Amino acid sequence: MQSLIEFTNVTLGYGSNIVLKDISFSINDGDYFGLVGPNGAGKTTLLRAILGTLKPLSGTMRVGGAGDGIRFGYVPQRDTVDYVMPYTVEEVVMMGRYRQLGLIRRPTGNDRAVVAESLRHVDIDDLRHLAFKDLSGGQKQRTLIARALASKPAILILDEPTNGMDLPSRNSILGLIHTLHIQDKLTVIMVSHLLDDVANYVKRIALVERKFFQVGDVDEILTAANLSALYEMNVTVNAVAGGKVIRASGESRKGVIDGNR
Repeated sequence: MQSLIEFTNVTLGYGSNIVLKDISFSINDGDYFGLVGPNGAGKTTLLRAILGTLKPLSGTMRVGGAGDGIRFGYVPQRDTVDYVMPYTVEEVVMMGRYRQLGLIRRPTGNDRAVVAESLRHVDIDDLRHLAFKDLSGGQKQRTLIARALASKPAILILDEPTNGMDLPSRNSILGLIHTLHIQDKLTVIMVSHLLDDVANYVKRIALVERKFFQVGDVDEILTAANLSALYEMNVTVNAVAGGKVIRASGESRKGVIDGNR
């Protein structure tokens, strides 16, 4: 597989504050890649480096193949998106075209067609004229995914896409992301503290922690021994109905690993 993102002996941090030291891994074309770890362990720092908003303190990082850059479709956490203006769903999705439009140009017929297709693709075409702020959590998430798709990305990056959702909405969003990965052949990077979500969908995973950084296939990395060491508590990983169920007992000093922050 072609490597789209490569970290080689990279150290990340802010000034003298080292967050992740001497890490090496790659994300390949066609990957469904998960980033998990305790709160404050460095997931956001690593995500910023991938998106290009944080430069490594040392080491080398390459994004793109054969000298070409990569277009990311970024889906932020919903609670960080607070549109005071009554933007419609269609207007929010059109924001995904701003990179192509620039600051002055008005949307063309092609831009409107891309937005319409993005809305249909995530099954919210009927919501296009509603105010974004009035939507449910699941509807907002689909709108933000449609905005990312409107940029025609090579890699879709989602930051905690199911956080705060009820079970039906959570399963619906995970199903949508899986469809985009399989049918649209999108490379996907998903950041989540919900280990069950990651364990049952992604193919490869990074356990992010300052002294416990590991990358590999899900079955290799998401073991009871690894997770117990990472979160400093007893963690079990069980196979149930063809999937994985991860449960923890006791108190952890490293942050939550299930559906509650």
